[in-house]
Order: sequence, then C-alpha cells, then structure tokens
Amino acid sequence: MNHRALTTTCLVILTSLTVFAVLHQAKDVFAPIISALLLGVVLTPLSDLWDRLRLPPALAAFISVFLAILCISLLVVLAEPYVSQVISQAPIIWDELRSTIDEFKRVLRGLEEMSEDVAEAIEPDGSDAEAAETMTLPSITDALFLAPQFAAQFFMFTGTLYFFLMTRNHIYDWFSATFKRFGEDELRYAAQKVARYVLTISAINLGLGVVVAAVMYVIGMPSPILWGVLAFALNYILYLGPITLIATLLVTGIVVFDGPASFLPAAVYLAINATEAQFVTPALVGRSLSVNPLMVFLSLVFWLWLWGPIGGIIAIPLLIWCLAVFKGLAGHTISSGTPGKLYPNEAAAPAE
Repeated sequence: MNHRALTTTCLVILTSLTVFAVLHQAKDVFAPIISALLLGVVLTPLSDLWDRLRLPPALAAFISVFLAILCISLLVVLAEPYVSQVISQAPIIWDELRSTIDEFKRVLRGLEEMSEDVAEAIEPDGSDAEAAETMTLPSITDALFLAPQFAAQFFMFTGTLYFFLMTRNHIYDWFSATFKRFGEDELRYAAQKVARYVLTISAINLGLGVVVAAVMYVIGMPSPILWGVLAFALNYILYLGPITLIATLLVTGIVVFDGPASFLPAAVYLAINATEAQFVTPALVGRSLSVNPLMVFLSLVFWLWLWGPIGGIIAIPLLIWCLAVFKGLAGHTISSGTPGKLYPNEAAAPAE
C-alpha cells in the first residue's frame, strides 16, 4: 500500500469515527431526522399514487404526513392502556418473583454462599423495594419537563418528513446529478425495496401478534392482548426483540403457573416465532430482499448502541436502502431467519 492510499484510508477511518461520534452525541437531532427520511422512503408507494393523480406536491406531502401522523397516533393511543397495565402490575410481578427466588433459595440450602450472592445481586434493598412498590406513571411535572424536548423532536420529524415528501423528486434529481455513480433509477429502486420490506414485515408482525394473543388466551396467560402487542412491536427488532419477549414470558410464566407449565408461554412463543422466521417471512419477503444474517445482526447491534430502541427500528430498513443503492442488492440475501443460512444469489432487477 503506497503512502497516498494509506493516507486516504486513514482519512476515511477518522471521518467515519467522527461521523459516528457526532451521530451519537447529537442523537436528539439526527434520530428524528433520519427516522423521518426513512418513513418518507417507506411512503414511496403512496407518493407515487399522488404523482399519478397529479396532485400538487405540497398538497400530496401534507396528505401523506397527515395520514402517517394519524396512524402513529392511533398506535400510541391503542398501546397506552397496555403500557399503563405493565407499569401498574410491575410491583406485583416483582413481589411474586421475589417469592419464587425465596423458594429456590430454600431448595439450594447446601449452596448458602452462592445463594447469598445471588440474593444480593437480585433482591432490591429497602429503598429499591419501596420504589418498586410505589411505581407509578410519570407525574404531570415530569410530562411538563419532557414536553419541550418532545415538541422539538416532533417538529423536526414532521418538518423533515413533509419537505422530503414535497421535494423528493428534486432531491433524487440533485443526488443523481451530483453523484454520477448513482442514478435516479437506483434511488427509486432502493426506495421501492425498503417500502416493500417494511410494509410486508408490518403485515407479518401484525399476524404474529394476533396469533400470539390468541394462543396466550387459550393457555390462560393474563392480558393476552398485551402479549400480542409486545410480539408485534418487538418483532421489528430482529433477534434481540424475540429474545427479550421470550425472557419476559419465561419470568411471567414462573410467576403465573406452577411446575412444568411455567415454561409453556415461552415455549409456545418460541415455536410461533420460529415458524414465522423460517417459513412465513422468507416466503413473503422474497429472495431479492435477503441480506446476510451477520450483516443484519451487526447493523442491529450498532444502531441499538448508537440510538437505543429507535436505532433498532431503523437499522434493517437503513441497511437495505444502503445495499440497494450501493450494490443493487446483487448477491445479498435477508430474512432467512437462521444465522448462516443464505439464499442463492439473485441479480438485482432494474427499476421499472
């Protein structure tokens, strides 16, 4: 490697580290902006519909933003009672879990020292227990304190989404003219791929949530609709989301049921999720949207570390968009459900 190439490589590495550091430190600004841009990409079919109807760009963007905000608001309103239920029942579940831990401690009398270490690590002290018993919803003061920050992020989100939808054709033209390697067709093709992926995965997750809620009702789990909502939401975060729900179902099953039945909720959900990941998602998403599972996992871990839950949601659509733009999805494969299991390579089709 010559001196010039080494210098260029070092500059690229330093620039990348600087960009990531800025994204991490300024996530309150960049997270809503990038989320809005990705949502604008997801709304590509709707925007294309307005173009075919020859609606003015400003009016078309306003309708799209209104519909998007309306759907998000409906989801929040529908999910709020279940979130409140989880918060209100958390102290009860914690007390039951402490009783279960006490039972295990009595069984493991011969390992007193280990039991004491586990108890010190798991059981809360007096102040933590009192805090758990008094766990309540955020107060009005907390809400007023967070309101300006939320309002600012909401303003950035809606503003970015509106102006992106209104000027997306001009943005594609400018991007194509500025970066000769990527044409407008490639950008539109990438947007169509991301929109297809997100809409298909949303339909799959909705079906998964309905099935999980029905099965939890049949086996006698309390609040079956809550588990359906959690299954729907957490399935957007590949790998880590289902693992989190399995752990939650395992703890709740120990609290609710006795004996081997304690493991039934987690086992049933694991079977449902495995069926969805191995058969349903690959069949509906298709080979052209396949990506190496290692890339999916690393992208997910990186964006979760960078921006938390928001990063986990945007990680996969952003990865698909980048692959579609820079490599046309040629030779990449996603959603086989099993790390290391890849579909045959499939050449990217040109944009229609």
